[in-house]
Amino acid sequence: MSNSAATPKTGGGGLLLAVVYVTALFFIWAFVTNLIDPLVKSMKVIYTLTDAEAQLNQFAFFIAYGIMSIPSAAYLAKNGYAKSIILGLIGIVAGCLIAWSTTFSHNFITVLLGLFVAASGITLLQVAANPLIASMGNPKGAHFRLNLSQAFNSMGAFLGGMFGSKFLLSGPLFEKDVIITEAMKATGLGFVTNVYLTIAAILAVFTLAVFMVRNTVTANSPKMAEHAESPFSAFKSKWANLGSLGIFLYVGAEVCVISGMIFFLEQKQILNIPSQVAGFVGPVFMLFAMFGRFIGSWLMTFIKATTMLTVVALGATILCIIVIATYHMDANPLNGTFPIPTFPGTYNAPLTTGFIPGFAAILIGLFNSIMFPTIFTLTLERSSAPASATSGLMCMAICGGGFISVAYGFAVDQFLAHFPVGARSLAFCVPLVCYLYVLWFAQAAKKAPTHAIEEGVSAGH
Repeated sequence: MSNSAATPKTGGGGLLLAVVYVTALFFIWAFVTNLIDPLVKSMKVIYTLTDAEAQLNQFAFFIAYGIMSIPSAAYLAKNGYAKSIILGLIGIVAGCLIAWSTTFSHNFITVLLGLFVAASGITLLQVAANPLIASMGNPKGAHFRLNLSQAFNSMGAFLGGMFGSKFLLSGPLFEKDVIITEAMKATGLGFVTNVYLTIAAILAVFTLAVFMVRNTVTANSPKMAEHAESPFSAFKSKWANLGSLGIFLYVGAEVCVISGMIFFLEQKQILNIPSQVAGFVGPVFMLFAMFGRFIGSWLMTFIKATTMLTVVALGATILCIIVIATYHMDANPLNGTFPIPTFPGTYNAPLTTGFIPGFAAILIGLFNSIMFPTIFTLTLERSSAPASATSGLMCMAICGGGFISVAYGFAVDQFLAHFPVGARSLAFCVPLVCYLYVLWFAQAAKKAPTHAIEEGVSAGH
């Protein structure tokens, strides 16, 4: 059954507007996703959580990929792209409103429920938007539209972290060595709920705008497959399993590093900066990822994908080892200060040897940049299962962001009992294990037989 018209693609201003709206979706889901990084810090302080409990924010969000990917694909197959996008946006709005309702419930569980609902909407958007943006307009421009959308995705990730740090980590609650009171916690929770209410209102208006161009979206949608393979059928393929595990661990490593970045950077032996300032520095991780995607895409025009994946996995591994090896290093003063741009003004951080592990942690973003699409493509070229099933299984594996981040939080809690100063550095053993697997995967993929990808797959992260 096809939900798109059999006639040629429409053009004109209506199509251009629809392309703009669909491209904006990539920005939106990255923005909402990366709000969670400062939210982890905010919830930990407001509800007095352990590190493992604080990482439940990431778990509640990313577990939606594992649970909702198949229902999302089924809904898309039955109802088409326009309705799927609108429902996905409604899901994000609903999730933000649930998170906002915490102002009445004062319960951390409400926040987690809101994150899960919002992530369910984002899962549906991702299932629909990637192939849709490639299909809208001249086929020759498909790669340009996909790359442009990914650029907006990276921009949304960076700005989401900056915005979250500005408004979720505001007030005396997050100042260093402050005596926390219940009034401070109530004010901090108010900042959180107001942010999600604002986002819900903006996205409600945007959803209405998308609704107005739904017919243009439908007319330019790709033809729906008559039969969609279940992701579970890919379990019979060795390489589908290996690649899905690679996605699971890579996403998990990225999420645990970035979600723990504020806690890591604010430590006295690292940058010794306030939480909000650390929140402004952390998103540089995503800027490195954005630059890495552009540089990596160019390099892969003449360097083999397996070689590139080996290089970036080795780089991320070495950076994790640097962070771990310096767990006991004192922050010896160096000459001068380091200016950190904030909103507003500039914070002059004391320049110390703590910048070595601090910069190493942030630089991991550069090496993370091409891992997702490269693992994805290498797996599709080696899997014996249908491409659609292999792709579906790997999309489900994005839920690794939830499981690995909780494992990272648990590791921090355990190390804190024995290494109060260097626990967060030692906990980088969790992403280290993940990157070592990606390194092994790249080497194993060099020797495996390949084949043409018989079904077109468009995937982004």
